[in-house]
Amino acid sequence: MYPDVSPQVAVYAPLGPDLAEHLNRIARFNLRPENPTAWELDIHAGPDFLERMLRERPGNVVVLSGRNRGKIDRIQASLHAGINVLADKPWIIEPADLPKLESALDNAGANGLVAYDIMTERFEITSILQRELVNDAGTFGVPLAGAEQDPAVHMESVHHLMKTVAGVANLRPPWFFDVQQQGEGLSDVGTHLVDLVQWILFPDQPIDYRADIQLIAAQRWPTVLSKADFQRVTGENRFPACLSAHLQQDQFEYYCNTLVSYTVRGVHTRLNVRWDYEAAAGAGDTHYAVFRGSRSRVEVRQGEEQKYRPELYVAPNRPTEKGEILAALRRKIESLQGQFPGLGVEELGERMVVLIPDRYRVGHEAHFAQVTSRFFHYLRNPGSLPAWEKANMLAKYCVTTKGVELSRRGTGGSAGLSPDRAPRR
Repeated sequence: MYPDVSPQVAVYAPLGPDLAEHLNRIARFNLRPENPTAWELDIHAGPDFLERMLRERPGNVVVLSGRNRGKIDRIQASLHAGINVLADKPWIIEPADLPKLESALDNAGANGLVAYDIMTERFEITSILQRELVNDAGTFGVPLAGAEQDPAVHMESVHHLMKTVAGVANLRPPWFFDVQQQGEGLSDVGTHLVDLVQWILFPDQPIDYRADIQLIAAQRWPTVLSKADFQRVTGENRFPACLSAHLQQDQFEYYCNTLVSYTVRGVHTRLNVRWDYEAAAGAGDTHYAVFRGSRSRVEVRQGEEQKYRPELYVAPNRPTEKGEILAALRRKIESLQGQFPGLGVEELGERMVVLIPDRYRVGHEAHFAQVTSRFFHYLRNPGSLPAWEKANMLAKYCVTTKGVELSRRGTGGSAGLSPDRAPRR
């Protein structure tokens, strides 16, 4: 629940299993024994759900989630009706929709509306601190340019199709596996990685997607699901017709993995976005991010060594400078004590690790509440939404959509891109 937000929520959706699952999820939050919510739902189920919502206008904010194809049209319609928008990523999955995205953001700006993308990873403590260290000259130096085969920024993200959310098995609707509806790996969850690259490298600066972004190469490959795998993750005992083009003898080739190489303001970047079927016992989704500077590498690792909890490291480029970089790192961490009391630094051989108290590790689900609170801050303070957000949103979706388009053309193989199917440690 949020201060100043009415507990009465109008839900508009077509009648079907997606709506039923959404209502069940809200009921579970309302009924949980610890810190239960108290949402009161006014439900409107019908094929004209969008038109009815726009006509009735039950509130001043619409939260949009669900199928990604066509989402930008619902965003545009809401903004044209004078309704603020908080929408799940991705807003678009095809480069042909970039003009619609730009038009929607222009409309919001011209009419004093807030249109906000749900970028939860900006609220992850290791990402926040990585941004601070990459922009500390004493610790990091300046970003290197790198090269296509030796990028200055390398990120890998591994998600899993079979997982639990809030302690309950998260059954995915069959259409989730239709890349024409959901998008591929880079155009969906990869949105977070592209956002982090420019957010960390160039804080509070607008990125011009026409001048600052250059796509170099990309490739895609499938995660293969058996019929039993599909039934377990969806609850359906057969593959729907929309997936028939990717069926091979009862094996479904789910094209959800993308590797892309590009530059942002001349900094070579490589992103590897993957969906595996299920994590090993005790493991989960993983994130790996390395930024190379003239003095050190600043890395987030989340593997077996870290017990699948993200940790932040600084590795000096030259052992002879370790003492200077350690001193600079300690000064930087000390300067952050007012914001994050309790941070520390520990030496681990040739590298250093930033010690992060558990109270800052709130978890992915809590990040959604943090994003929503930030959205309401902008709503209560018109004009406070940073001007660079618009440019960077366009740059982000330029990379995600055009990267997938490039991979579908089969380009990138000669560029030497090689997807590493094992998560980096």
